[in-house]
Amino acid sequence: MGRQPDTLQGTLDLLILKTLERGPNHGFGITLHVQTVSDGTLCVEEGSLYPALRRLERDRVITGAWHTTENGRRARYYRLTRAGVKRLAEAEESWAVLSKSVGKILRFA
Repeated sequence: MGRQPDTLQGTLDLLILKTLERGPNHGFGITLHVQTVSDGTLCVEEGSLYPALRRLERDRVITGAWHTTENGRRARYYRLTRAGVKRLAEAEESWAVLSKSVGKILRFA
């Protein structure tokens, strides 16, 4: 499976990539989606989100372009690249293995 990324960073990447799998979105839209789908349990702070978006863009797993929002504001919309689709699949597999392992420990420890 190779070297595992930092769990928190890897989790944030997974949340961003999974959200963008639905289609292009801007930072606030990503935050809102994560918070809504998690019933308010997960909150992505701007101080974590935007550095992660820049890093993912630098890694070429997402690409961003400036557009006007529904409210008439300028925002950077991000979308998955082919490499991003691949990274998402890898991240989902890694998360499944990790959560299964943690589940085993919680049941039998």
